[in-house]
Amino acid sequence: MPVEAVLLDMDGVVVDNLPYHVDAWLLFCEQHGIPLTREVFYQELNGMNSKDTFEWFYGREMSLAEIEHLEEKKEAIYREFYAAHRKAAPGLISFLEGLKQQGIACALATSAGQGNIDFIVDGLGIRHFFQAIVGGAEVKKGKPDPEIYLKAADLLGVTYANCWVVEDSLQGIQAGLSAGMQVVGMTTSHTAAELAHTQIQVPNFEGLLDLIQTK
Repeated sequence: MPVEAVLLDMDGVVVDNLPYHVDAWLLFCEQHGIPLTREVFYQELNGMNSKDTFEWFYGREMSLAEIEHLEEKKEAIYREFYAAHRKAAPGLISFLEGLKQQGIACALATSAGQGNIDFIVDGLGIRHFFQAIVGGAEVKKGKPDPEIYLKAADLLGVTYANCWVVEDSLQGIQAGLSAGMQVVGMTTSHTAAELAHTQIQVPNFEGLLDLIQTK
């Protein structure tokens, strides 16, 4: 099956930043009297958008204004924690260069908000590699719903079955599989055994282009 496009999640994939996000969530929750453990985050919340996450915490529907206010508090903590450590995942740049050289389209499809997308994409200088970027605010249903990956593929004008999704979270993997796409499970958040329902499991991008082209 020809590879028409690769759709990348951002947190835990483009950058191995999940521990900093989790630390930020833990501090935010401590400050707001919300019980949260690292284990619960990885099993239940990793990959979810901010709206779904905050509504999970508070157990009710929340207004856009409420979510934006709380989100900015949490993301300010995250960016302060991660700024000095920001770097591309191993093999990412050569992977993106290889896609470009071979004419394979690439999109970013992330639950993150615009501030965090800019923080990573422009901080790493990789915006020119993406023909489309879809953030959490641009979809009605967050992961594990497939909407974000379907929208990214539609923007690229490619066939869903000819897309590879690269994901680390259980929710994101489910989104890619539900979209009818091939999925690479990146083992930054879960073990290869936990991601055994994906087509490929890898620790990073090194050698990944050859793997997806021979699958």
